[in-house]
Amino acid sequence: MDLRTLAWFREVAEGATVTETARRAHLTQPALSRALARLDVETGAALFQRVGKTLVPTPAGHLFRTCVTEVLDRYAQGLRAVAELTDPGRGTVPLTFLHTLGTWLVPPLLSRFRAGFPDIAFELTQHGEAGLAAALLSGTADLAVTSDDPGHPQLRWQHLLTEPLFLAVPPRHRLARRSRVRLADLAEEPFILLRPGYALRATTEDRCHQAGFTPRVGFEGEEVETLRGLVAAGLGVALLPLPGGEPATPHLRLTDVPATRDIGLMWLAERELPPASAEFREHVLDTVADGLDLPWQRGKPAR
Repeated sequence: MDLRTLAWFREVAEGATVTETARRAHLTQPALSRALARLDVETGAALFQRVGKTLVPTPAGHLFRTCVTEVLDRYAQGLRAVAELTDPGRGTVPLTFLHTLGTWLVPPLLSRFRAGFPDIAFELTQHGEAGLAAALLSGTADLAVTSDDPGHPQLRWQHLLTEPLFLAVPPRHRLARRSRVRLADLAEEPFILLRPGYALRATTEDRCHQAGFTPRVGFEGEEVETLRGLVAAGLGVALLPLPGGEPATPHLRLTDVPATRDIGLMWLAERELPPASAEFREHVLDTVADGLDLPWQRGKPAR
């Protein structure tokens, strides 16, 4: 068993065909099949079963894939750490962030950093809050830009800024011509919400409860921009951050309840970051402290 064989195993276990994997590995298909068969012998269990023309993991194969993924990820981290130790100006920063922050916050942070460190690369992923924490805990990301401190004992969260939230209403809504509104005035409206488990969902429910009602769920989604589109189509209202560009629907300020969410930077508390990621962490903290061009500071929300 060697790392190459483990990598081939993981690729097939994650859905690639033996033919595709063999081609990418510059092997013949029989040679790859023999390598996978040797894993069965070494583990003492059948790791794949054939379903039609496809190999799918057995229960033992699923369990082994989890362990193999950890081994390969740790090996990759080790290679990166050694490379950065010998040449910290050419490292890689695995960064994950909330989808909504990819339109206005993450790009300027990356742009300013690359101006000073042009040879440092980034591996970017986007998740909901739960996925961000999981990426840090699994070691697939070094840093995460997220909302609200998850309060996890293994994670350190540093506040960056407070982002206002606005009530998005359809263009022809009875309140669409206003710039401000009481959330309590929307108690009978259908709300378009993220699915349970997202911080913005919990924030919306909390603010509605503060205003004296439980939101009536019209639709649920997993992307803020999807919610914004459903609002624009007249299907309900939603508590959302401002979009990165010109909004397609009115975004109104709330006057009766606090409407904000905290944005922060997160990393593993007990892990020393590789040099490139440590440098980017300091850059983010310094840049936000010095001030950014924030969307809600450019005037009142566009309608």
